[in-house]
Amino acid sequence: MTQSRQYPRYDRHQTYDWNYDHAPDPLQVDVPEIPGRWRFCGLRVPSPLGVAAGPLLNGRWVRYYASLGFDVLTYKTVRSSARECYPLPNLQPVRCGALHGGESDLPATDEMAGSWAVSFGMPSKSPEIWRRDIEDTRCDLPKGKVLSVSVVGTIQPGWTIRDLANDYARCAAWAVEAGADCIETNFSCPNVSTCDGQLYQDYDSARIVTETVREAIGARPLVIKIGHVRRAEEAERLLDAVGDLANALAMTNSVASTVVSPSGERLFGGQPRGVCGEATREASTAQVELFARLVARRGDQLELIGVGGAFTAADVQAYLAAGADSVHMATAAMLRPDVALTIRADLARALAATAEEVDRSENAPLAAAKISQPSRFH
Repeated sequence: MTQSRQYPRYDRHQTYDWNYDHAPDPLQVDVPEIPGRWRFCGLRVPSPLGVAAGPLLNGRWVRYYASLGFDVLTYKTVRSSARECYPLPNLQPVRCGALHGGESDLPATDEMAGSWAVSFGMPSKSPEIWRRDIEDTRCDLPKGKVLSVSVVGTIQPGWTIRDLANDYARCAAWAVEAGADCIETNFSCPNVSTCDGQLYQDYDSARIVTETVREAIGARPLVIKIGHVRRAEEAERLLDAVGDLANALAMTNSVASTVVSPSGERLFGGQPRGVCGEATREASTAQVELFARLVARRGDQLELIGVGGAFTAADVQAYLAAGADSVHMATAAMLRPDVALTIRADLARALAATAEEVDRSENAPLAAAKISQPSRFH
């Protein structure tokens, strides 16, 4: 297989707008099939692999990753009004071990070591631009690809939670009108200080926003993107708030931490930034397992999307074994755009080598199939 360094990818040394304008075109490549029947929020898909909202700045980026074997594509978070991106660095590599929350002052590095602090601030083009782009994207995507659109409300001075909920719902309705197959409400962004960034921790407000969005989009699948949850009682309260309204929870957005330069200066004005990538995989997999136990006990009809640090087929299997219904990537996709091609090939080989017959109605054999662990980076 061609090495991923030959595939166009997001250039972290350039601005958000530069990367928006320099999106690559779709490629013609052979995409390995994964045996089994797969669904995402009730929609038939060819695999459990998706891209989280981070890398998909516009429709061209969506189509590019769709051509490289990802089947659920999440359009980067949009707003009811335009907002500029934070200044560089937007993606700051950090060197650290597994993060579980509470860590601080992670050392910045020049070379990517598997994880980075993310500092975009949920930018958005104007609704006129993104609505037209989503419509064109949905028309161009091949059959079997699911276009999910991430939305967030934009808090204004004097607003109540009802006002914020209506703003979320406005964006969600626009996205549905433009052709979105699924709506993701972004309830977690550690890089903003307003309440729209941490709604998953405010259960009453999360309920109000989710109810309002659900009313606006009808039966269209609804995913809620949440941040890091470690305690069972917190997970239970969140499920009480939104478990009967959403179709899925996407976790974990990131693990927040401060970052320091080699000289010891705190970056980003000393404010925490969400760290994504390999350092979050243990915490996110454990969170999926926690929610899976609670969902099963409660009988909630709620899917779980594993997000955080998956780079290999073995990582995908670990998420599925923990209880995830699908696995979405951001860091791996940005570093290695062809990662889904490699994972699909490895999973297909693992299933073919498994003595057990694949149950076409269950995804469990994929999580159980034995597979060797390849190198994560190249």
